[in-house]
Amino acid sequence: MKINLNPVADPQTQIIVALDFPSAREAIDLCDRLPQVGFWKVGLELFIADGSTVLRELKARNKKIFLDLKLHDIPNTVASATRVATKYGADFLTIHASGGRAMMQAAQAEVAGSSTQLLAVSLLTSISAEALKSDLQVPLEVPDYVSKLVLLAQASGLSGAVCSPHEVAKLRSLLKSTGGDEFCFVTPGVRPAGSAVGDQSRVMTPKEAIAAGANYLVIGRPINAAPDPVVAWEQICQDLT
Repeated sequence: MKINLNPVADPQTQIIVALDFPSAREAIDLCDRLPQVGFWKVGLELFIADGSTVLRELKARNKKIFLDLKLHDIPNTVASATRVATKYGADFLTIHASGGRAMMQAAQAEVAGSSTQLLAVSLLTSISAEALKSDLQVPLEVPDYVSKLVLLAQASGLSGAVCSPHEVAKLRSLLKSTGGDEFCFVTPGVRPAGSAVGDQSRVMTPKEAIAAGANYLVIGRPINAAPDPVVAWEQICQDLT
């Protein structure tokens, strides 16, 4: 069954909490402390450390899973990795849109008939406009570059994209002309007011990101590194109401 791309108004259904830990024990401990969280992100660090254990545990608890592996390789390799990843029963799996149309289409073919939906990572939220031009040598402005990648992902058959909340409003408007009303946007780089930005360059508060048109928010350090994750979670949910 496909995951609901337009969650109901209950704010906690729109938050994906990142299990950014180096061990299954620490990840499961946070799950125990926050049983009300229904959607969890498993990223590279945890997946490499003990991914199968954590994913099995989340499935046993009937939780939704955002498997954030950001696959990026030649089409055959990404297709093979996607085929394996779908066996974990993740709801979302990420691949890099910059891998190109052939790579995305090859991966999309592997999720057909499964419960996994592919999301295209556009531009990492740690990359600033200056870094895009000077380091990556891309002459476009950030919104224009992201738009091109997201449109390519949509044309390749993917269900949604991961992008900064700063680009969501423009993309929502842009996709209306291409029949993309159901396209899902998952936004990292979300920080409650007053939180440390860390290594993120393009951020918004949770309320601003939802207002911009995001379907789901990925929130990590403001919750998992908080002195009291339960209080942090409850405050973010309250701020969204």
